[in-house]
Amino acid sequence: MGLIDRVSRLVRANLNAAVSSAEDPEKVLDQAIMDMQEDLVQMRQAVASAIASQKRVQQQRDRAESESAKWQQRAQLALQGGKEDMAREALVRKKTNTETAASLSAQLEQQSASVAALKRNLIGLESKISEAKTKKDMLKARASAAKANEQLQRTVGNLSTSSAMGAFERMEEKIQLMEAKSEAAAELAGADLESQFAQLEAGGDVDYELEAMKAQMLSGAAPSQGQLPAADQPATDPPSRPQDAEVDKELEALKSELDQL
Repeated sequence: MGLIDRVSRLVRANLNAAVSSAEDPEKVLDQAIMDMQEDLVQMRQAVASAIASQKRVQQQRDRAESESAKWQQRAQLALQGGKEDMAREALVRKKTNTETAASLSAQLEQQSASVAALKRNLIGLESKISEAKTKKDMLKARASAAKANEQLQRTVGNLSTSSAMGAFERMEEKIQLMEAKSEAAAELAGADLESQFAQLEAGGDVDYELEAMKAQMLSGAAPSQGQLPAADQPATDPPSRPQDAEVDKELEALKSELDQL
């Protein structure tokens, strides 16, 4: 007997757990409102039936009282006509209708109390349904918010935040490397251009100095060898430059040496 109870309790527990897990709050609330509305329809039908029955009893009572009064008049009429037997029969009919009217009056009082109670219950049920609808809307809104929050938390939980941030960090490092390469290429290009101009400037100065030395040597060697400079080659001194002071000194020294020859 104990084993059967334990198995029964286990089965009920599993069924309750399965039902609880399968319950959708919104569907359960909607079904509860539908059940209450069905009860309200049945209550209204019961109230309508009770009121109809009350009216019938009231009509029957009114009819019995009317019949009682009518037989009362007939009994008086029979006595006035000297017909005592008819008067007695009329009084018997009157008594029957009077008793029926009294019984119907008692029944009518009971039905009136029952109808009043049914009406109060109907009003209470309507109030509860109205309150339940308002509460249902609030609970459904809370359930929807809870579902949305749960879905959001599940989505956030499924996101691989560490891998995403790692991707950002890798891309940032890659972009920094690209920027560094670009800056280095720009610096190299600028340095190469500067070096080229420096070579051109240096080469120009050397060539200029070389031509000046050649011209000076030719002009200094002409008197000693008895040769005149060509007509199409006028002797021109290169313009002196402040930055070539040392070169000028060297040229002067060379000229002195050539004059001593």
